[in-house]
Amino acid sequence: MHVIVLTAGLAERGYETRLLVGHEGEREGDLHDLAQKSGVRCIRVEGLGREVRPWSDLLVLGRLYRVMREFRPTVVHTHTAKAGFVGRVAARLARVPVVVHTFHGHVLRGYFGPLKTALYRGLERLLARWSDVLIAVSDAVKQDLVTLGVAGADKIRVIPLGLPLERLAEPLPRGSLRTPARVPDEAPLIGIVGRLVPIKDIRTFLEAAALVRRETPGAFFAIVGDGELRAELEAHAATLGLGEAVHFHGWRGDMAPVYGDLDVVVNCSQNEGTPVALIEALAAGRPVVATRVGGTPDLLGDGARGTLVPPGDPRALAEAIVATLRCPMPERAAAARQYVLARHSVTRLLSDVDGLYRELLSGASPA
Repeated sequence: MHVIVLTAGLAERGYETRLLVGHEGEREGDLHDLAQKSGVRCIRVEGLGREVRPWSDLLVLGRLYRVMREFRPTVVHTHTAKAGFVGRVAARLARVPVVVHTFHGHVLRGYFGPLKTALYRGLERLLARWSDVLIAVSDAVKQDLVTLGVAGADKIRVIPLGLPLERLAEPLPRGSLRTPARVPDEAPLIGIVGRLVPIKDIRTFLEAAALVRRETPGAFFAIVGDGELRAELEAHAATLGLGEAVHFHGWRGDMAPVYGDLDVVVNCSQNEGTPVALIEALAAGRPVVATRVGGTPDLLGDGARGTLVPPGDPRALAEAIVATLRCPMPERAAAARQYVLARHSVTRLLSDVDGLYRELLSGASPA
């Protein structure tokens, strides 16, 4: 979403842009409808995906190189780990004047085993030398990258996410989640939005849900998203005796009706950059409970705009959810909405990135 609005907005500011994208996983949704509505054409790069496949990735590198030599961009800006690797290597081989990479988070802690993690850290340190500037989406992500030795602080700029949030600040429709799950309109509905993958730690959410039901028997739970762990998580929910109290809604493209139905939004990840779902929830005026990881404390003002709990602690998460249901603090929600609408606006994003590109290009030589 961030990249689509950035691409569309830069085109309006006079940039000639091309957005190259890979292939989503089997159970992942996509935002091609948003791209089309925004006037952005996504150019598929055959073979580009999340998984590491050396031979396929080498072919992807060649395809990106050919596109860059044909288009001759003055700036290549990459996002996500895999695209950041092959994209930056291709850009340097194609002698692109300015190369920038955004860390929306990172996979350098908590995702893989020690050997694979060490390999990826080494690659990111090398790639940092081939990048003119690294962008972190929060102060915490920047500090993490410095601590991990990816690059020095002087090479990393903080540019927060920019998202189209205005619709979420309007009155929101209801019934999108409640009707199919048969949740009464007056019943508390607690939701989590995200990919169903290990780093999101949905198991902790389910275990917390079972504890919340002991305190608030009428509470219901919504899981919005899809991924490799869906079947396993559905089985775990059944083992916990949650039955019809929890409903897996799958991927949703239109998030306004989702937040319109939720009374509390939860994020219990083991690691995060700046979670888009929490930005959206705050824009919608919904109280949030989240784990104190990555850039989440920055977003929540270290607890001023939402409740923070330790990761991997179902009891602490459950207690925070129950407390939020009993005392939702509408004044805090209103202040949080104003914060994200200003801090994470598309206008602010475009000004920041446009200014950075012009700064870098002023010292760059032609390709």
